[in-house]
Amino acid sequence: MTLAQRLQIGMTDAMRERDDVRRDALRMAVAAMQRAEKDARRPLSPDEEVGVLTREIRTRRESVQAFAAGGRPDLADEEQRKLDALAPYMPAQLDDAELDALVAQAVDESGATTARDTGRVMKILAPRVRGRADGKQVHVLVTRELERRARSGAG
Repeated sequence: MTLAQRLQIGMTDAMRERDDVRRDALRMAVAAMQRAEKDARRPLSPDEEVGVLTREIRTRRESVQAFAAGGRPDLADEEQRKLDALAPYMPAQLDDAELDALVAQAVDESGATTARDTGRVMKILAPRVRGRADGKQVHVLVTRELERRARSGAG
């Protein structure tokens, strides 16, 4: 069963349960999937589906922060509930140890030696962690690992 199908079933269940917040969150995600599929003019691959859902989740996170900063805790709370409704549909997130191991492996594979080589490492690492880790967090870990290796002289 594809991610899009799981989202559709979840939306139908939310409608039956009269869970408006979950229904709305899943409806937006389903619409985003359909839009992406229409734009691509072909069915989306599983990675592309995860990418669409990741963008939806990022949008919700940014909305939570914006509403909280703008003094609208009511809207921030609603966006957080939508975010919580989408989270179970994402692939299992990598824990810190797994992520650190993947970063070290990608640095070794790329032959990167300085922070300027971050792009080479990210090119290798991004497909391996897509949907399973926050891209900003991965970038920070790569930069930190490259700086650590540059300081210790290991390369």
